[in-house]
Amino acid sequence: MRFIDLTQTISPGMPVYPGTEPPLISQPCTIEQDGFNERKLTFFSHTGTHLDSPGHILKSGITLDRLPLEHFCGTAVVIDATSTPGPEILPKLLDNLGDNKVDFVIFYTGWYDKWGEPGYFQDFPVPAPETAHQLADRGIKGVGIDAISVDPVHSTEFTIHKILLSRGMVIIENLTNLKGLVGKEFTLYCFPLKIEAADGSPVRAVAVID
Repeated sequence: MRFIDLTQTISPGMPVYPGTEPPLISQPCTIEQDGFNERKLTFFSHTGTHLDSPGHILKSGITLDRLPLEHFCGTAVVIDATSTPGPEILPKLLDNLGDNKVDFVIFYTGWYDKWGEPGYFQDFPVPAPETAHQLADRGIKGVGIDAISVDPVHSTEFTIHKILLSRGMVIIENLTNLKGLVGKEFTLYCFPLKIEAADGSPVRAVAVID
């Protein structure tokens, strides 16, 4: 059994969605002064590798704290989208799934290689609307991507978010270390913090290969 960490590290100065603030991490308590270490963390709910709940975009959408725990784990497959010729991941890439019954479909675009660079926020491929509709019709638990969003960063309509989240799915963004998982069967675990009315939450996303 192998464990592969798919999570970006939360740290000051890390990439965050344009318009939000990077994490603030201070240390009000130290062993020297207080006998113990404790840090104070201040960050947005969609920081780093995180889950979007339906409540992130939809007024009546369910939030993460109300979803059953089994919604955050299950069988997963990584689709190689690095050869996507344009800005959209087209439905034909889903042909490789066939009748394969999985809980999560994750797109490997290679964009995590740009983590920490200005290019991370520019021109990353996202699922086309028809791709999102086909994924929603599969009845899966969620969709993941190794980019900042499943919609273009300049989007104000959040079309792909709405297609997926309106079907009760979750979205996992800012994943990493996906290349080695292409073509492999594995179990994904991505449990959020239990925050009241959580529209989103950082997760520790892990792939487990038997």
